[in-house]
Amino acid sequence: MKPVDTRCPNCNASGMDVFYEVKDIPGHSCLMLDDRRAALEYPKRDLSLGFCRVCGFISNVIFDARVLEYSARYEEQQSFSPRFRAFQTELIARLIEQYDMRDKDVVEIGCGKGDFLLELCEMGRNRGVGIDPACEPERMQGRGDGRVHFIRDFYSDRCSELPCDFLCCRHTLEHIHSTNEFVGLTRKVVGDRRDMIVFFEVPAVERVLGEAAFWDIYYEHCSYFSLGSLARVFRANRFEISELATDFDDQYLLIVARPVDKPTAPLLPEEDDLEQITHDVADFSVKVMDLISTWRSRVIAFREGGKRIAVWGSGSKCVAFLSTVGVASEIETVVDINPYRQVKWLPGSGKQVAAPESLRVTPVDVILVMNPIYCEEIRRDLDAMGVSAKLVPV
Repeated sequence: MKPVDTRCPNCNASGMDVFYEVKDIPGHSCLMLDDRRAALEYPKRDLSLGFCRVCGFISNVIFDARVLEYSARYEEQQSFSPRFRAFQTELIARLIEQYDMRDKDVVEIGCGKGDFLLELCEMGRNRGVGIDPACEPERMQGRGDGRVHFIRDFYSDRCSELPCDFLCCRHTLEHIHSTNEFVGLTRKVVGDRRDMIVFFEVPAVERVLGEAAFWDIYYEHCSYFSLGSLARVFRANRFEISELATDFDDQYLLIVARPVDKPTAPLLPEEDDLEQITHDVADFSVKVMDLISTWRSRVIAFREGGKRIAVWGSGSKCVAFLSTVGVASEIETVVDINPYRQVKWLPGSGKQVAAPESLRVTPVDVILVMNPIYCEEIRRDLDAMGVSAKLVPV
């Protein structure tokens, strides 16, 4: 580890320890490009992860937000997967039941293409406003019965004028470098509405560290939370925590909180994780380079053995894997079930995304599955297409 003189964006403590660095990675991984040249020439940046020993937060200490673009070209929608839709529907049903989310006003920060907000409003007969510079309301026309509206912009204190009983933010906070400032903004917008429920969902760094999952580390994600570090920033900004848990095979962290008058003390056993996270960070820094080398050798061995390789899943994990391992030239094709990603080009590697049906025409021997939770679903799709290939989960 290498100490650096920078303040933690999550708790403002002085000094962080850099434990992982990777050079020349694409500044975006979900931005879909129209031609190979643009994909190969897309701006690259270095990433340097620092660990705060005070709150357990992990941050890219050399993050440059100027490289980011959140626009209609940003394609992150996951709900084309039946497995993901089932998770989302179950989560929404639980939130509605547990927090009486019926006939309420909902605001979603970073709503993406709006599918979560629409389902939450449809299932609970709620009214919703989604805020995201990359939203595309035309993709969701015909849904919401006129009760859901979208604002193509960033979240700000102007949103305090919106009626809101339930404020949600899913997979957005990890894209924000100054997390303490953003949660503080959220608390400012909430104001005196003491009955408002606040729900955030972010990736779980515990799993990333435990698996040395370098493919889950990419430039857009400048902030990485454990249960404890997530709880600490909410408590410091005058929230009381009702729920703190993992979900989606421990890949996600969920927090439900309510506004209070002053910072709150830790009460939940899940918050006491600083010693474990410190150990996991040290362990990650030892394991990760060996794992990168192992994957490079494994992919090259497949190719030298005459195997044709595909990657299933063209999102951030794929871009990070290809960029970090440096094996894009060894990959025959990248496929994705999201039709809005197909025919587009991936930043960094310059690989073009194809539909899974292309495997009928261009057969492969090995398919690297970027998220093992989808293996069963992928196998069903392959069987239905009559495609035989070995699935290798990453």
